[in-house]
Amino acid sequence: MNNPKNTNDFPEHIPLFPLSGVLLLPKSRLPLNIFEPRYLKMIEDVLATEHRLIGMIQPRPNKNTQDSNLKFNNVGCAGRLISFTETEDSRYLITLSGVSRFNYVKNVDTFKPYINAEVEWDTFRDDGILETLPKSFNKDAFLEIISKYFTLTNLQTDWESLKKADDELLINSLSILCPFENDEKQALLEAKTIKERVKILTTLMEMSIKAETTFGPLQ
Repeated sequence: MNNPKNTNDFPEHIPLFPLSGVLLLPKSRLPLNIFEPRYLKMIEDVLATEHRLIGMIQPRPNKNTQDSNLKFNNVGCAGRLISFTETEDSRYLITLSGVSRFNYVKNVDTFKPYINAEVEWDTFRDDGILETLPKSFNKDAFLEIISKYFTLTNLQTDWESLKKADDELLINSLSILCPFENDEKQALLEAKTIKERVKILTTLMEMSIKAETTFGPLQ
């Protein structure tokens, strides 16, 4: 796991944490509150592995399926468990650091209470490489859109840190933070480049701002 671009070092099977509306991206961090017994067991098992990877993935909407037969989106993102705290009421507060996206292949029978899956990494072998936006990118105009969107959605942020953030950290953090719909989150996850992701992100925020201007408050 020392070379994030060498997908041959990645495990063929990883535990999955299916969670709708939650996004993890490479080189970003995601805090999670773990309280279900099956996922508490998953955390304990993952801590015993060398790679400490957990696959975040969104299930396809289907109210009639059982957990063992959940239909997932094709693409998820694996994060390394980098910190955890056990609370007095037996929950785990953990943080995942995004390592690489993956293609979901199939569930694997392991007799565990949580889902293990076979995954494929090669499609995303460049996820460990730092991306930057083209020089033509107008960061001031982008920050203005963010300001309007955050006002609309009552989101709070540290503006000074935001202005100083590296391109990829800025775009990925916003993609995780903003309260988009599940399919919109999935589109951000599957974007092939940071340039494509910022285009999707900008479009989604502008659509929300336009809807607010045209129709008034959506809530």
